[in-house]
Amino acid sequence: MITEDKVTEIFYMTYDFCKFFDAMTAKYTLKPNGKRKYHRDSTMSKAEVILIMILFHDSGCLCFIETVNDELKNIAQVEHPNIDALAIS
Repeated sequence: MITEDKVTEIFYMTYDFCKFFDAMTAKYTLKPNGKRKYHRDSTMSKAEVILIMILFHDSGCLCFIETVNDELKNIAQVEHPNIDALAIS
């Protein structure tokens, strides 16, 4: 089991990596010559997505969606203990 301190440490490592990676890709990729933007900005940072993937691979679970749903249910039950567990799923 990974502690909260370890998760925070992993997040900061991935955040630093993403800053470095974005700087290098911005430096060495071709710049678009038009004004069109095809994708909107995401609400999660790249570091958050990478952290979720690292924690999933470390968990030993086989199905990502079930793992995420179970974790969200656990968080919801801790945050809102008076809500029925069936209402969360």
